[in-house]
Amino acid sequence: MSEMVSNIVSGFRITDVIDVAIVAFVVYKILCFIKETRAVQLVKGLLFLVAATFASQVFNLHTLNWILEGTLTLGVIALIIVFQPELRRGLEYIGRSKFIKKQFGEINKDRAKQITSTIIRAVDFFSTNKIGALIVMERETSLTDIIESGTKLDAEISEELLGAIFYEGAPLHDGAMIVRGDRVIAAGCVLPLTQNRTLSKDLGTRHRAGIGITEHSDAIVLIISEETGIISLATDGQLSRFLDLKTVEKTLLSIYLNQLPADGNVGFLLKLFRRRGKTNEE
Repeated sequence: MSEMVSNIVSGFRITDVIDVAIVAFVVYKILCFIKETRAVQLVKGLLFLVAATFASQVFNLHTLNWILEGTLTLGVIALIIVFQPELRRGLEYIGRSKFIKKQFGEINKDRAKQITSTIIRAVDFFSTNKIGALIVMERETSLTDIIESGTKLDAEISEELLGAIFYEGAPLHDGAMIVRGDRVIAAGCVLPLTQNRTLSKDLGTRHRAGIGITEHSDAIVLIISEETGIISLATDGQLSRFLDLKTVEKTLLSIYLNQLPADGNVGFLLKLFRRRGKTNEE
């Protein structure tokens, strides 16, 4: 026994440690990614099929084993089709290079405060007067294809411009406004709707579009309800409602001052939003 252990230890190299660590890290990241999506239920079903296939081999259930093996073979193709949105998000996440200059990298603190203050005043006006608005803050993932669906502006952010865009009856008020850095790049843009079937039926097209674009990118979206004036924020496929202006201001400053992680994971802010939302609802 001691000789076997000695042989294992003597053949163990530093590269083996690195190899195991890399594999463990990759598996961990994959599990975390699956846990945050609807894929978790499908993975449970897949694990059940694998276990059933193994059991059918052990107990010599040949017919059942043949059926299960065929199901697993076709299941690989089915998984690619079913998980297409998740796979796309995963590949986009991997493709975001840290060496690429961020959209907000050249904005100084004073300019960030000025832009944030302008947007907050506009959001306050929209909320008070129940004017529907959909403001998309572009981050690492380019939204060029979304920009092309609307009217290109490339204008400086101002209260007057935001008010004119979302004024009821204006040509661009029903679409989304795209903000890149300190510029309004486009307005009247068409966003993909979320396919999440668990959302409340009370949420309209504006909210579903806001959630939808965050499922395909790391954008952060501000949504003001036209019916209630409620301020919401969508990020990473999640929606937080009943936000106050102070929370929105902190979020925008975090974006412009590069304090949010580049991968769009703002879990700590979402928890804060949800707690405040529950308190407001009560």
